[in-house]
Amino acid sequence: MDQSKVGVVVERVRTLIHDGTLGGGDPLPSTRALAAELGVARGTVVAAYEQLDGEGYLRTRHGAVARVVAGLAAPHLEPSQAAGAPPLQAAARDGSRTVGLRVIDATPGVPAVTRISARDWRAAWRAAADHPLIDAASDPFGMRDLREQLAAQLALSRGFEPGSERILVTAGSSDALSLLAEALGRHLGRPPRIAVEDPGYTGGRDALRSAGASLVGIPVSGDGLDLGALRRAGHVDAVIVTPTHQYPLGSVMPVARRRELLAWAVGAGAVVIEDDYDSEFRHRGAPVPALAAIDDAGVVVHLGGFSKLLDPRLRCAYLVLPAVALPADAGGERTAPDASAVDSAIRAARIARGPVVAEPVQAALAHLLRTGALRRHLGRVRRDYAHKRERILARLAAASVPGLEAHALNGGLHVVLTWPAVRLSAGEAVDRLAGRGIRVADLGYYAVDAPAALNGVVIGYGALTATDLDRVLDALFDELRAT
Repeated sequence: MDQSKVGVVVERVRTLIHDGTLGGGDPLPSTRALAAELGVARGTVVAAYEQLDGEGYLRTRHGAVARVVAGLAAPHLEPSQAAGAPPLQAAARDGSRTVGLRVIDATPGVPAVTRISARDWRAAWRAAADHPLIDAASDPFGMRDLREQLAAQLALSRGFEPGSERILVTAGSSDALSLLAEALGRHLGRPPRIAVEDPGYTGGRDALRSAGASLVGIPVSGDGLDLGALRRAGHVDAVIVTPTHQYPLGSVMPVARRRELLAWAVGAGAVVIEDDYDSEFRHRGAPVPALAAIDDAGVVVHLGGFSKLLDPRLRCAYLVLPAVALPADAGGERTAPDASAVDSAIRAARIARGPVVAEPVQAALAHLLRTGALRRHLGRVRRDYAHKRERILARLAAASVPGLEAHALNGGLHVVLTWPAVRLSAGEAVDRLAGRGIRVADLGYYAVDAPAALNGVVIGYGALTATDLDRVLDALFDELRAT
């Protein structure tokens, strides 16, 4: 297929949308009709429509007319802006909303929620409504149906099948981490000391501290957590890692280093908490097995969830407890943690807190897993995210801004853009973009104790349309060129 012809069709449709000729909800010609009009092969138009769908311009469905996505037209400008005044200069602020301009929220953490099939979504909630009422309290560990479906999904996507009895449902990852810290405190009889990635997930750190844990930051290298720094940190009771796609820098921990981490945990008597939040979205390179899939010693607690797959407002995640029960320390030497004791402590903490995710939510998620609707959704959004990734790389190459570098694009739903601080500090960039109605995150926000060594911003692109993504990048390029 001639990709240059595909590009011509894509650019033509984009232009018609940007100039207002095509509006939200407008139908496009059939692929056959447009191919005849343009004098190209039908396959060329099919490929162009698929790319535009992936970029967020169109919505295509088998057997249905392709239509323009709503909300792609340029936002209405207030008179002061239309007259040439700097964006938002003299505009008032109302909380997180900027008066007079539609705010583009490009902070990370939100996936393409609206991409799920409306038919599948409604079917899941009908199934939840049909779930029989019972005169009993909810299972604090979660509905068996959901846990069984999760076990099957893990076997399919992450290479290990834990069995439903090892899975506990939690109210998001923060609840899971808080629960783990509380359980380790119960097990140890003192506040646990937990190693965390630096930079890393701030919400997780807050949850751990709220449960009484003390934290020690461990630097992250191009291959993930710095194991040398971990060894020099002294004794820790647990370490939390994001080995599949480190958050936020995006590094992937190689298999050899994963095995080295597990061997360290056995010798140190520590628990490894694997936050596998982004494993479904691998855009480049071969998949790497989950830590839990290569854990022969029973030191890994696996954490997964639905916030990045479907919708963070569902507030549903899960823990997979270690598989192997080992004897406690003997002979005064530290060995692998007693998995049976850790298991019991986590279960006791879950029972003490009680059930936390409403059964209708669990039933709906079980239906999405059982019917394959979640797999279909993931297939669609993977294509979306891959197109956005390619667009970011293409825009960076075309912009040619000296010193600007992209990180974290091998997977996930965000990009980290860094540049020399002597040109513009990340904090200044965040403020300037906010003045233009664009919200991004300062990379330094994710540091444990001090601002991150890298100067840059984190941009979440999962929920952005291609048009909004272009606006975010254009604004950042403008600010960097102006310094």
